[in-house]
Order: sequence, then C-alpha cells, then structure tokens
Amino acid sequence: MAPGNPGIDAETRCRTIDAQADDVERLLTFALENDVDFTVVGPEAPLSKGVVDAFRAAGKRIFGPTRAAAQLESSKAFAKDFLERHSIPTAAYAVFEALEPALEYIRTRGAPIVVKADGLAAGKGVVVATTVAEAEAAARDMLSGGSMGAAGSRVVIEEFLDGEEASFIVVANGTQYVPLASSQDHKRIFDGDLGPNTGGMGAYSPAPVVTPEVHARICRDVIEPTLAGMSAEGRPFGGFLYAGVMIDRQGGIKVLEFNTRMGDPETQPILFRMESDLLELLEAAVDGHLDQAMVRWSPEPALGVVMAAHGYPGPVRKGDVIRGLDADLGGAKVFHAGTSRRGDDIVTSGGRVLCVVGKGRDVAAAQRSAYAAIREITWDGMQFRTDIGYRAIARESAG
Repeated sequence: MAPGNPGIDAETRCRTIDAQADDVERLLTFALENDVDFTVVGPEAPLSKGVVDAFRAAGKRIFGPTRAAAQLESSKAFAKDFLERHSIPTAAYAVFEALEPALEYIRTRGAPIVVKADGLAAGKGVVVATTVAEAEAAARDMLSGGSMGAAGSRVVIEEFLDGEEASFIVVANGTQYVPLASSQDHKRIFDGDLGPNTGGMGAYSPAPVVTPEVHARICRDVIEPTLAGMSAEGRPFGGFLYAGVMIDRQGGIKVLEFNTRMGDPETQPILFRMESDLLELLEAAVDGHLDQAMVRWSPEPALGVVMAAHGYPGPVRKGDVIRGLDADLGGAKVFHAGTSRRGDDIVTSGGRVLCVVGKGRDVAAAQRSAYAAIREITWDGMQFRTDIGYRAIARESAG
C-alpha cells in the first residue's frame, strides 16, 4: 500500500511503503525491485499520470485504465463529448474556457444548474447551483479565481437533473465486464442533502432504486456502449468503470459522471458485502477471462458513514487526536482515510477521516450498526451526517 495510513498498518496482512500514490517512477521501481506480481490502482491521480502505461511497458501486471482511457474521469469535457458522440443518455451541457460566455450561458439557461470543474478536483469540483447568482459565482471562482487550480481552467455547465443518484461500478476489460453490487452515496455535507457538495458523506449497498429493470437498462444503455465506444476509439477500457447515474421517477437514466476507479465512500460498503475473492476477479480481468469469473455477495445490506474533519469540505484542521478506535465496535469496521500517526496517537490528516461500515438484515439494521460504532469514536470538531441511508429506509418502511 502506498502511501497507506494507520488503519492499513493495523491489518496483519498489509504493509505500507514510503511512496506517494502518484509517484509513478517510485512505484514502478519498487514493483521491479521487489518482484511485485500484481498491482491495483486505487486513486485517480496516478491513473491520469499514466501509471498503468508505465507498468505495462515494464512487463508488470496492473489493474486499471490507461492514461487515455482514464480521461473518462480526468476530463469532464472529454466524458461529456464522448457520451454525446455515442448517444449515451446524459444531461444537456456546454464547455467553456472563458468567463463571459459561461456567464451568458448560465443566464440564458437559468437555475437550478450545475457547474463542474473539468479536471480532477478530489470530488469537490461540482457546484449544484440553486440560483443564477450562485452559478455565476461558481464559474467565476473556477475560471477567474483559480479556486480549483488547473482543474478549473475549463468548466462544464449542464442542466440540473432531478431524481435519485446511484453508483454503478463494473470490473471491465475491453468489452467484457462484471457488475459489482449497486450503491448509493450522499454528496452533500448536511442531513437532508443540504449544504455544499463533498466527495461523499456516506453510502450504502445495494441501492433499492436500482431495480432489476434499471440494472438491465444501465448495462444496455450505459456500460455496454461506453466500453464499445472506448474500444472503437482506440482506447479500450480496463479497470473499474464507475457510472454515476441519475434515475428519474419513471426509471429513466442519465449519466452524471464517470469515475475510473471505485471511489469513496461506495467502495467500503460494496466490498464489505463481497463474499468471493476480489483478487481473483481483478486477475481475471487483467488476464482476459472475465467471462469465467464468479462473484458472490452477502444478501445483507452494508452502510458506511463518513466522519469528516473540522472545516470540511472547505479548508480543514489537521492534527486532532482521534479517540475510541480501540473500543468494541460490534460487527462494524472502521476504514481509515485522512489519518496519520503522531507518537502514540492517531490524528486527523485530511478532510474525510474515517468511514465506519455496518451490516445488517436490512438497511435500517446496517445503519444502526454503523452509528452504534460511531458513538464510540470522537475528536474535536468531527462532523458526520446522521441520516445516511434515509431513502432506502423509507422504502423499507413503506414496503
């Protein structure tokens, strides 16, 4: 694991190395010197830097998309243009590099409207504006204010879609693919889906909104034409293909975005339910026999709650001591993200600090398990939502 964190260090079969996740040269050198047989790429930054291309050129087996294929995430403008080229359903949009035309488009379209930084922004480059003034301010911040750095030098402005968002992730190799369990996350910082967007404040799996009919529609209308289109354009996609889709009340779907990796916080509850071997699945993808892969899931839902640092999703305070990690958390599991070790203490070192995952006979039981564990953990300024999974629980209650 590179660079790892104290949570990974505590796993008996894991070790961490002193390398940043996007230091492609250092990672490849380590893999060559230590005869690493198989590498899995987690975050988006090394994918956009071509880590898969570098490993393959050196003869090393690695799971993830090439730099060319990773553009589905690293450039929202590329992704939107790709969707349009291949008639894959998505929101109406326009791309801008200059401020005045962007402002004129916003005024013409009205609000609500969505403003997205084109490049990688750690899940925070999206503003769902409820007023024209808010959308104009977002465009100014990105294009003129430099709030997103290079990621915001170009923006995508698109229509606001109403419905329920779900995450649909597949393991792909060219045109072969195996769907993972569905999930749904909560992007906004506060209960009731209020406040600014984040990289995700919690998620649960499966997502009841992804009915068997919707599942089939996503495969037919999104996943298959995406993989076929990428292959036709000479950039075949291998790796985790994550489609964020909006599902309307009639079961219609539109693609909101692509990720080219699993993504937090969906990864934790999805993999908490996996009963088959993840490594075998990923090796089947790299070795070209996904059609023979078998995947098994626990029927019990899993739900994860993100515990975030003071200030998130804006500038965060670091260094707060986390207490309670050694408490009896029942069947729940704590996944570390923004943590580091300082002496004998584990302290906050990022925005989203932990993801606490519970499982149960239904989503309500999984939610109770996660929040029971959260009550044992504390640090100054911590924040978390108290309603993760509320849509699925309302469905269960009405059921």
